[in-house]
Amino acid sequence: MTAARAVRPHGERPTVRMTRRELVQGLASGAVVAFGGAAVGGCEQNPALGREQLVLVSDGALAQLSAGVWHEARATTPETRDRAARARVRRAGGRIVEAAHRFFPRRGLDSYDWEFVAFEDEQVNAWVLPGGKVGFYTGILDIMDNDDQVATVMGHEVGHVVGRHAAERYSQQVLAQGMMVAANVALASSDSRHSREIAAVLGAGVTFGIVLPYSRRHEYEADRLGVDFMLGARYAAPEALRFWEAMAARSARAPLEFMSTHPSDANRIAAMHRHIAVRTAA
Repeated sequence: MTAARAVRPHGERPTVRMTRRELVQGLASGAVVAFGGAAVGGCEQNPALGREQLVLVSDGALAQLSAGVWHEARATTPETRDRAARARVRRAGGRIVEAAHRFFPRRGLDSYDWEFVAFEDEQVNAWVLPGGKVGFYTGILDIMDNDDQVATVMGHEVGHVVGRHAAERYSQQVLAQGMMVAANVALASSDSRHSREIAAVLGAGVTFGIVLPYSRRHEYEADRLGVDFMLGARYAAPEALRFWEAMAARSARAPLEFMSTHPSDANRIAAMHRHIAVRTAA
């Protein structure tokens, strides 16, 4: 899920706001230096997704890199005092992770240091870090009708972890940066009078051709896995449809799907509806 970054006071403390794209871009930019010489990887099969992934960094390395982000979030954004809200998030997190582990026991989810925190913030958002740290804002909890809808978002976030989407996103960023460096070196050594314009076009091609489409794929995959985990944890999967339909109704305006890192609301709901129908008919 996404939201714009902003700053507002909680007492005298700033609020940490992040989008998944900002997080992974930040991890990637730091990891290029920290792990550039040590990252060894390539294409790996992910049974949870049924496809191969380009993975250039380990889950452990990403978890270490994201630890600072989690520490900052805990230090600057207060956990809600609402005990019921805290309990809802922890309860859904425990059940969803347990179900995910049953689905994919070799994924090693039981070895993660999972934390599920409800932050006091009016932002309508939730997010996950590669090491199993999940943050919900009270803004999104306040519009959830029941625990099944909490599990909807929790399943989606855990789906990103199971799907190794942060590692894949990191690898795509490294690949994109490498392509741009190579292109800029080639252009710098050429005599073209239009080098700047060509570089801009190449940059757009990398963004739309490599980075954004994969991000939309990740969202679809996280939705699908989230539904599976909901069913495995005995939550009511149709509540996922009700939640996303309500979220779509709240969205007065949205970017075109081609320009967005997320699928359009209509496409997302339709895909989820098809997946739920298949799973519940089995």
